[in-house]
Amino acid sequence: MTEMNFEQARFNMIEQQIRPWDVLDQRVLDLLAEVPREDFVPPQYRNLALVDMNLPLGHAEVMMSPKLEARLLQALDIKPFETVLEVGTGSGYLTALLSKLAKQVYSIEIIPEFIKSAQVKLADHGIINVTLEEGDAAQGWSLDAPYDVIVITGSLPLLSDTFKQSMNIGGRLFAIIGDSPSLEATLITRGGEFEWTEEGLFETDLAPLKNAIQPDRFEL
Repeated sequence: MTEMNFEQARFNMIEQQIRPWDVLDQRVLDLLAEVPREDFVPPQYRNLALVDMNLPLGHAEVMMSPKLEARLLQALDIKPFETVLEVGTGSGYLTALLSKLAKQVYSIEIIPEFIKSAQVKLADHGIINVTLEEGDAAQGWSLDAPYDVIVITGSLPLLSDTFKQSMNIGGRLFAIIGDSPSLEATLITRGGEFEWTEEGLFETDLAPLKNAIQPDRFEL
């Protein structure tokens, strides 16, 4: 696939996948047109970078579909002065998108190989407002808290309260919560010191976050 074909495929992705899924925020649409997704996917899937599907990253992890990434960015409405915590760097593509909207991104990844790859890709695109850290943030990450925005890139049966406590007042958190295949993309907003509101956005399916908290299961 030539670069000219990628540009046509990117236009088609935005017009045929993203807009029909109610993503109309022009900042998000412009961002998807600007950042070349094909530069962040595993090389063997480069020609599938703009297709409506989750792409395998290895280590039983996947890259979200483009429309899911777009919807979460629209829902979070990130401001240029805000700090973002991303749990799960993965390919580094969503990290790059977040970096274009926010002041600073802290991205935590449990798989060292992903960190090394993302460092190279982000540097290649001149992105300097991202701090990549290796660690397990499945139950929260308070090192650089509080955050204005938190994005969790794997599904969770339960959301740790640590994440809620790590948000600034007015902060937003995006998580996909539940058990497959009944998962709900959820936006949580902190309204006060002891006040949070939850909004169900849409149903979807996504691989679970490694080491996510598991609920007590009733067994006969």
